[in-house]
Amino acid sequence: MKILKGILISLFISCVSCSKPNNKIQTTTVIVETPFSMPPIEIPDFNHSKQFDITTFGAVKGNKEINTKAISEAISKANEIGGGVVVIPKGEWLTKTIHLKSNVNLHLNKDAVLLFSEAPEDYLPAVHTTWEGMECYNYSPLIYAYKCKNIAITGEGKLKAKMDVWKTWFPRPEPHMNSLKQLYNLASYNKPVEERQMVNDTAHFRPQFIQFNRSENILLEGVSIENSPFWTIHPYLSKDVVIRNLNVYAHGHNNDGVDPEMSENVLIENCVFDQGDDAIAIKSGRNQDAWRLNTPSKNIVMRNCTMKNGHQLVAIGSELSGGIENVFVDNCNVNDGAKMFHLVFIKTNERRGGYVKNVFVENIKAGKISKGVLGIETDVLYQWRDLVPTIERKLTPISDVHLKNVSATETEYLSKIFGQAELPIENIFLNNVSVENILKEKHIHENVINFMEN
Repeated sequence: MKILKGILISLFISCVSCSKPNNKIQTTTVIVETPFSMPPIEIPDFNHSKQFDITTFGAVKGNKEINTKAISEAISKANEIGGGVVVIPKGEWLTKTIHLKSNVNLHLNKDAVLLFSEAPEDYLPAVHTTWEGMECYNYSPLIYAYKCKNIAITGEGKLKAKMDVWKTWFPRPEPHMNSLKQLYNLASYNKPVEERQMVNDTAHFRPQFIQFNRSENILLEGVSIENSPFWTIHPYLSKDVVIRNLNVYAHGHNNDGVDPEMSENVLIENCVFDQGDDAIAIKSGRNQDAWRLNTPSKNIVMRNCTMKNGHQLVAIGSELSGGIENVFVDNCNVNDGAKMFHLVFIKTNERRGGYVKNVFVENIKAGKISKGVLGIETDVLYQWRDLVPTIERKLTPISDVHLKNVSATETEYLSKIFGQAELPIENIFLNNVSVENILKEKHIHENVINFMEN
């Protein structure tokens, strides 16, 4: 990272960046069988670690200031001794933002609730984060890990966001759109990230609930998550991540379940998603920022999951400028009545570049889907189409997408694939993909090479 301007920003980053781990925490290996070569995932093992109950640091139910201080002190203490478990006991504990450090497990006991304040000022000062694929300084995620190693969030308790203020930020009025244009231009012309200060009275860039930023060896297991200002779980530029046995409910705007972005070796398993957006949305940055960082998302596995509500079981893009490869979705169910658009939706546009290849989706059962089983579109710009110009045009090669043993009860079409004449989509394979009732055409295709169905 470049040297940050200003003493206050420098001091803050030195405080929230995770201390150098001293390797006392052991790791365990998770082997994942995939249709592609995937290395073992290393995650931390806290089974023999010392525990730090937040009440011994003064935590008091209902007192936001005291609880925030107690949790921070417990995390620092666990980090200082080389690793430990910060315990949230039974009851509801109101808090501001939580910043993890290396070798720390935030553990929620059964019937424990960490309730996160709805006040935006409780997530300041701004931290190095992202907004829809562009790096910036914005409100801290509710739980934030920056350059950490060996971290976990576990237990049978609940993480819950109060939404009183955040839900009023869901609309995108003109001042918000002006801030989007500002950030787009700053990123497009490679202005230093520390100059991209996006906290102001009208930008209303909502923070992610959980962001693992430039971190590795991560375990998120067992907890329930309720509500989120923005994306719910966001592994960003991170490596070796296991997300398992979660119940996620978030029905606000942009409330994806998990957004792996420019991350690798990610396993999502045995989770239940009830979302206002996609269950899993795989991303790899936007335009010039992602070309600069040059880090694809790869080796992303989702298996044995259930989706109760949401737009897509798996979405890829549209922020995919760093490239996405080696995706495996296996043995997942989508409840009938899930209000779903597609099972698989790959989306990009002429500004993205990047690439998509080696996507495998197998053993999926779904009820009624409003659009189709598979959608691939190369001109998806949403509100950006008329908001800002195309500064640098780069198309996205998309190839080698495999669907096998996939069924749904009703759709408009089975597949809709729109490539571009100058860069057709290649190698799409459907094996035993069936829909009981197709309302319109079975396949709607433009500029596709080597589409095979059996």
